[in-house]
Amino acid sequence: DADTGTCRERKPAAPTYTEVFGRTLLELAAKDSRIVAVTAAMPEGTGLSAFAQAYPERFFDVGIAEQHAVTFAAGLAVEGFRPVVAIYSTFLQRAFDQVLHDVCLDRLPVILALDRGGLVGEDGPTHHGIFDLSFLRSLPNMVVMAPRDENELRRMMLTALQHDGPIAFRYPRGSAAGVPLGPVLTPVPIGKAKVLAEGGDVAILAVGVSVGEAVKARDLLADQGIQATVVDGRFVKPVDTDLLAELARRVPRLVTVEENVRQGGFGSAVLEALNDAGIQHVAIERIGIPDAFVEHGPQNFLRAKYGLDAAAIASAARHLVQLSELPSISARARRA
Repeated sequence: DADTGTCRERKPAAPTYTEVFGRTLLELAAKDSRIVAVTAAMPEGTGLSAFAQAYPERFFDVGIAEQHAVTFAAGLAVEGFRPVVAIYSTFLQRAFDQVLHDVCLDRLPVILALDRGGLVGEDGPTHHGIFDLSFLRSLPNMVVMAPRDENELRRMMLTALQHDGPIAFRYPRGSAAGVPLGPVLTPVPIGKAKVLAEGGDVAILAVGVSVGEAVKARDLLADQGIQATVVDGRFVKPVDTDLLAELARRVPRLVTVEENVRQGGFGSAVLEALNDAGIQHVAIERIGIPDAFVEHGPQNFLRAKYGLDAAAIASAARHLVQLSELPSISARARRA
C-alpha cells in the first residue's frame, strides 16, 4: 500500500488454462493408456512438457506441420488410440483440409484442444483465434465446445475422451477464472447449455470466456432495474435447441456473446436453431468480432474496443429492452 507502506496480502494466482489442460491430461492419461498427445512444435505453449516427460512414448511433436499432426492423429485413432491434438487456434487453420477429409469424413475420435481461442493480446492479427468456432461448426460430425472456466475445461476434456467421434474444445490464453475444481470429474452432457441466472427482461447467451463478462453485465443491468437470464451455451455445435426455444418464447429478447467472428459462429448457430424451430418475433443482438482482422493489444483493451466486455453487453441488452418498451409503428400511426 503506497500510503501506509504495509505489504498487501496477495491471493494465490489462478493457474492458466494451459496449465489446467496439461495437468488434467496427465491425470486422465494415468487412467487410460490409449491417450496420446500430438502437437506441432509447441509443447511448452500448449502445456504438454510434463506429459512428454511422463509419457515419452505417447507424446509426438511433429514440428511446424499442423497438417501432418492432424492426419497422423487420424491414423492413431484408426488403430484404437485416443489422440489429443493440442494446437493454437490460429494455427489449426492450416490444417482445415485435414480436419475435414481425414477426421470428420471418417468420423474418427480425434480430440482437438485449441489453445489461445479468442483474443490473445499483443501477438497481433496472426495469432488471434477468432475463426475456429465458425470453421469447425461447418464440418459434419464435429462437436465444438468452449468452457467458461477451468472446472468446465476439465469436464469437457473428459467429455471429449468419452465421445466416439471428432470433437474440439477451445480455451483462452491467460489465467483461468480461479474457481474451485470439482472433487469428482464428470462429463458435460453433449449439446446441453446451463442456465446460470434467471431474469424476465432479457436473456444473455454466451460461450467460453464471454460467459464471465455476461455475468458481470447482469449485475450492471440489475443496478438499472433490468433482470437478465444468463446462459452458458457450452456448445457451439450442437446448440441446445430445446432450451433456446423455451427461452425465446419466455423472454423474446436475446443477446448472444462470443469471442469469435460473428459470421458463422455461436450467434449464427442460435439464429439458425430458432429459425429451424419456427420461432419468430424474437429480438436478437449478436455480439462478436466484426468482419475485420484484429490488431495487437491487451486482451481487456481489445474486448472493450470491440464491444465484448460487460459494459458493452449490458448496453446491448438495455437497448433491446428499451426497444420492446416503445410503441409499435402502427400504434404510433394510429395516434397520429
